[in-house]
Amino acid sequence: MKPGAGAAIGAAFGAGWNAIVFRFLLAFLLAFLLGFASTAALAQSAASAAEAGSDWQVVGRQGIVRMVIVPMADARDREAYVREVDKLCAPGGSSCFLNFYTNSTGAEASLPLPEAISNEATAVFRRSAKQGAELVRFSCRLQMPGEDCF
Repeated sequence: MKPGAGAAIGAAFGAGWNAIVFRFLLAFLLAFLLGFASTAALAQSAASAAEAGSDWQVVGRQGIVRMVIVPMADARDREAYVREVDKLCAPGGSSCFLNFYTNSTGAEASLPLPEAISNEATAVFRRSAKQGAELVRFSCRLQMPGEDCF
């Protein structure tokens, strides 16, 4: 090795090491901030649900569609669906896709939905910002008068 080559290698290693540490710290800070924002959003969502006294359970999301369990007492109450859509969907016409189900058997709610729950679809709500349209359809099994059902 030439004299001074070690110094050059050490300097190169040091510069690389500084870049690695910088990237690590930047990634850590970003993850921390995103985690904090997510935690704050979850806390706000939980507080809103608790404040409203809602028994409606959001099981989760499959793709862009959220799955919601409807209390049996509210299954045929149009106004209850309107209130829940207002809680779950952001104002301002942004896209929102919800599927509603009852759970008369008391099956454990998880994704994918167990057959006992997926067989009890009550309604679908679709709002497409792209199409500028909104649709609510109820299940035919609910026998809602004057409704186009599925």
